[in-house]
Amino acid sequence: MSFDPPHQPTHLTYPWQPPPAEPPHPRRTPPHAPLGHHSDLRVLRGAYRRQRRTATLTALGYFTLFLVLSACAPGVMTRTVTDGIPAGLLLALLQLPVTWLAIALYEHTARRRVDPLAERIRKEAALDARRGATR
Repeated sequence: MSFDPPHQPTHLTYPWQPPPAEPPHPRRTPPHAPLGHHSDLRVLRGAYRRQRRTATLTALGYFTLFLVLSACAPGVMTRTVTDGIPAGLLLALLQLPVTWLAIALYEHTARRRVDPLAERIRKEAALDARRGATR
């Protein structure tokens, strides 16, 4: 025994019954395509990803180089550079300026590549929202 879902009769059973509701009309498609496309978001994600990778590899690359030299080349790290300062100490002190360089690089690429893309997408989304509100 199977269950059949109820269906609407094509004729009225009782004369006082209201006629069945008409199916809703399909919404009109807008005459223009929305401006914010998925490809714009893909480009923005790619630019942001490159920005993060560049800054991260700058800071972590230097730190990894420092660790590898400490573990594998202790002779290089203990060699004196000037006035009794070992090369390891000098490389350790350079860690802070390299981190600042990574931060500056991150901000520079944000202002130059990521922020203009984000601003353009934001303006296009606001334009699409205004177009949708005027209908």
